[in-house]
Amino acid sequence: MKRIGFAGAGRMGLPMVRRLVAAGHAVRTVGRTPERRAALGEEGTETVGRVEDAAEDVDAFIVCVFTDRQVREVCLDGELLDALPAGAPLIVHTTASPHTVREIAARGIDVLDAPVSGGPHDIAAGRLTVFAGGDEATVERLRPVLEAYADPVLAVGPVGAGQSVKMVNNALFTAQLGLIAEAARLGRGLGIDEAALLDALGHGSAASRALAGAASRGSVDQFISDVRKFVDKDVAVVRQTAEGLGARLGALEPALAALDRTGLRAGS
Repeated sequence: MKRIGFAGAGRMGLPMVRRLVAAGHAVRTVGRTPERRAALGEEGTETVGRVEDAAEDVDAFIVCVFTDRQVREVCLDGELLDALPAGAPLIVHTTASPHTVREIAARGIDVLDAPVSGGPHDIAAGRLTVFAGGDEATVERLRPVLEAYADPVLAVGPVGAGQSVKMVNNALFTAQLGLIAEAARLGRGLGIDEAALLDALGHGSAASRALAGAASRGSVDQFISDVRKFVDKDVAVVRQTAEGLGARLGALEPALAALDRTGLRAGS
């Protein structure tokens, strides 16, 4: 059993907390209001009102907030890092900038840069994918904790590599959505029902997770609308980081731009 501090028990974080508790770990969660703390307490966790209090005497601390800015607020602008016990590692599941996790590590913290691929249903089933950036010893030390809700846990390189892999993953996924939107437009021009087209393509060599998501809704635009806020903020990180490093999006760029015609402006 590990003592785990947890900040960000929301859409993705709450099912993680449930799996950690079910695996026998002692989890201390952060709830900003009495109502939220009461709800988290019903999940079998100890609840506190401040992030630094959640870090007291823990073996590891998990951050699963929504944006890079929130990671910086929790980890760099507040008192979390000072409150962490010596040697307690920090797991960052948020899709954030590689620069942010490296800055945290530069404070002398053992960081597992661990963005994820999948949704709440994958967490509940224990099959979330984790792209783990960090030294090998840290990855292996934390693998038993992560395996409460993740399989596979992929070691992809040093701190920052996890975020970089996730950025490429999200850029490719979003580009696929752009291409699928163009394919649906072509299909309509050929007189094909969109739902029938999407279903048929999923049985051919055009199959992908992006296509499966669109086919499950029967509409590319509906799927894009459903994932907009997640894709939008993640691709913004891709664009900013790539620009800062002088990296090129290349052929991904026109596919990403195709989303503008659907109303999803990934770079905004």
